[in-house]
Amino acid sequence: MSSQAVIDMVAVAAAAAESKGGEDLVALDVSQPLPLVDAFLLVSGNSERNVAAIADAVEESMLEAGHKRLRREGRTESRWVLLDFGDLVVHVFHEQERVYYGLERLWKDCPIIPIEATVVTSTPGDVVS
Repeated sequence: MSSQAVIDMVAVAAAAAESKGGEDLVALDVSQPLPLVDAFLLVSGNSERNVAAIADAVEESMLEAGHKRLRREGRTESRWVLLDFGDLVVHVFHEQERVYYGLERLWKDCPIIPIEATVVTSTPGDVVS
């Protein structure tokens, strides 16, 4: 099973993705079949612009938490953006690409890492964007 450090990385990335409207978040422990990566986080966005915003937010939050991005692919088209943070690889998909590539099916035998639900709270008078 993934270490607490990896679980914490997943939590940071998931919170950032959710803050930009990321949907259908699934974290998979891929440490057994893949020797170099411990976890995948799969996220869907509803447009190219949304996918790009989610990817940017994840990258920024991970950097603030001390996790440097090693590689990024797909930012130009923003249909499937891959962010590699070493132990964690974040896949931000446009909804159609996620269905087409079906990573959940490919990795269905891998354990799911629970993602703590983040609760957005506001008080009267707050501006919600």
